[in-house]
Amino acid sequence: MDKKALLDRLDTDAALAFLARMVQHKSYSQTDGERALAAFMKDAMAGIGLAAELTPVPGDRVNAVGRWSGTGGGKSLLFNGHIDTNPVTEGWTVDPWGGKIDDRFIYGIGCSNMKAGDAAYFCAVKTLIEAGVTLRGDVILTYVVGELQGGIGTYALMEQGLRADYFVNSEPTDLQAMTMHAAALSFVIELVGDTRHLSKREEAVDAILAACDLIPRMTAMKLSGARSPEHEKINRVHVGVVHGALGKDLHEWRPPQVADFVRLKGSARYATGQTEEGVLADLRRELDALEARFPGLKATVLSDNQRGTPTMPTFEVAKTSPIVQAINTAYRAVRGTEQPTGAITPPGFYGTDAGHLLHSGGMEGVVCGPGGRYNTMPDERVDIDDYLDMIRVYMLTILEICG
Repeated sequence: MDKKALLDRLDTDAALAFLARMVQHKSYSQTDGERALAAFMKDAMAGIGLAAELTPVPGDRVNAVGRWSGTGGGKSLLFNGHIDTNPVTEGWTVDPWGGKIDDRFIYGIGCSNMKAGDAAYFCAVKTLIEAGVTLRGDVILTYVVGELQGGIGTYALMEQGLRADYFVNSEPTDLQAMTMHAAALSFVIELVGDTRHLSKREEAVDAILAACDLIPRMTAMKLSGARSPEHEKINRVHVGVVHGALGKDLHEWRPPQVADFVRLKGSARYATGQTEEGVLADLRRELDALEARFPGLKATVLSDNQRGTPTMPTFEVAKTSPIVQAINTAYRAVRGTEQPTGAITPPGFYGTDAGHLLHSGGMEGVVCGPGGRYNTMPDERVDIDDYLDMIRVYMLTILEICG
């Protein structure tokens, strides 16, 4: 059977229905719902003939793993995606768990991040199996939890010894081939000032005023040590949480007093070749300058890694890697154009499990998945055409890598 005929065998209605069924699982991170979806994925993989199991993750959680065994002598390929989702925010106009499908989109919380990618590689394998395809190399499907807690699910798989020759992580990139993304370093900054009643605020050191001075400077920061303009392209510092009031207990019942304490939580994204130590030194220099502008202010910074939570590592693979070349070729065959490849943004600012697969697993891979444009927003959705084309691209990539 030629490749076009093989791609034509894709049952698009069944593929959409499968993704809708995944969306209908309320798989919030660290809830019973993620365990239920993991069990559903295990049963689905077993149902198409894969050797499927649930594997343990710290915190009484589980991953789902399936293997389509080849006949031998071929390269193996591992697909990776998380099944836990962010919470629903305000502003939705459709049921977040309805799996609604219209003439252009499929909707739902986690649809873009990243159940469409998860479903795409399942449907790619299902279509190939139903077409009677046999491969030399194994295909391994992994459905992990805990990506939203630093990638602990994928890290657990690496600790358990799961490996393949190559991998595809299907985080949403709008079908672009991402060969480089940033590390995701979270940090906490604390600013300690000196309180006075508002009648004597000229004598105070106002921690809130200092925070208001600092935040835009951090947003505009340039991190040091980038290897190239492409590496610098995925550098970014962001403050996402601000708490300010009186004392470290943040007493809010005394607004006439100048706030003497602010806690900021943020994230820094940096590329291969840069380090956590270098980023913290850059932040420290910014805080030293802040202390100079606000005499008497004391500023500290700690990373989540220093506070016990691991940093999601950087990811980078050569554009000449066989897995990158394979997915480029598959994309060209499906869409008739060249696939954008490299440090694609905004996905390049993500932290993904690809970093663990590379650094802990020692595997080469690529990040490429459907969705992205409507990610982490009300009425989260994925273009139907993108989802179906991703399945086709994965099918051809499997054939190229696994023989």
